Amino acid sequence: TYPSLIPAPPSAGLTFGVGQIIGVSFDHAVTNRAAAEKALTVTTTPPQQGAWHWIDNKTVHYRPQSYWQAGTTVKLDANLYGVDLGGGVYGKTDRSVTYQIHDSWIAKADGNTDQMQLLHNGSVVGTMPISLGKDATPTHVGPHVISDKQQQVIMDSCTYGVCPPAPGAYRSTEYWAERISNDGEFVHENPNTVNQQGSSNVSHGCINLSPQNAQAFFNQFGLGDVVEVTNSGGPVLPLWDTYGDWELSWADWQAGSATHN
Repeated sequence: TYPSLIPAPPSAGLTFGVGQIIGVSFDHAVTNRAAAEKALTVTTTPPQQGAWHWIDNKTVHYRPQSYWQAGTTVKLDANLYGVDLGGGVYGKTDRSVTYQIHDSWIAKADGNTDQMQLLHNGSVVGTMPISLGKDATPTHVGPHVISDKQQQVIMDSCTYGVCPPAPGAYRSTEYWAERISNDGEFVHENPNTVNQQGSSNVSHGCINLSPQNAQAFFNQFGLGDVVEVTNSGGPVLPLWDTYGDWELSWADWQAGSATHN
C-alpha cells in the first residue's frame, strides 16, 4: 500500500498554522494498525506530546494535546517499506516530510455578537463584523482549520447533493475564499450580506466578510491557521470533516490510537 502524506509535502517556503493536522492515508485498508503506528515517527522541535488517531481504516491523523507552539518544526518519518500491515497488505515505500509551523493566527467567530476576533500569538489584533449560517444552514461549532485558499472559487450546493430545483440550491462565484471544512464552509467575501454582517446570520454556513475585510483576512490567514466558531447554533464539526480533529478531548483523541495503553 502506498502512503500519502497529509498535508502534501510543502513547496519551498510554505509554512503552516498552529492547528495543522498531519497524517498518512493508505490506498488499502490497514488491519494491523499498531504495526502502522510503530512505523511512524513524529519528531517536534521544541518537543510536544502528540498522538495518533485512526479516522477510518485507511487514514491516521496526528496532533498534539493543544495547538502547536509557534515556530515548531514537525518531522514525520513513515518507515513503512515492507511493514506487514495485516490482511496481505504491506508498506510499499518509506516517506519523510518536514513541516514548519508559523506564528499563531486564530480567528474567533462568535454567532452571538456576529464579530470575529483575530488573534496573533494570543493577542487580539483586529475584529471583523461577520455573518454566519442562518438557522436552516448553521455553521458548525468548534475549531476549524484552513485547508485550502483560493482567490476565487465556485460554490455549488450540488456538490453535496442539493441541486436545482431543490429549495436552498445555489451556485455562485465567491472571492477571497478560505476553506474551513469539506461540506461547503468557507471564510469569504460576500458583498450581498454586508448590511447583515455584525448583526445577523444569513449565510449558507460560510463566514461572510466585507470585500475589504475578506481580502485582509485572506492575506493574513493561511493553511493550518485556526477559525474557532462559537454560538452558531450548529452541530459540532465532525471528526472526519477534513480537520475536525480538534473537536475531541485529549483523552478521546488518544483512545483512537492502536498503541495507546
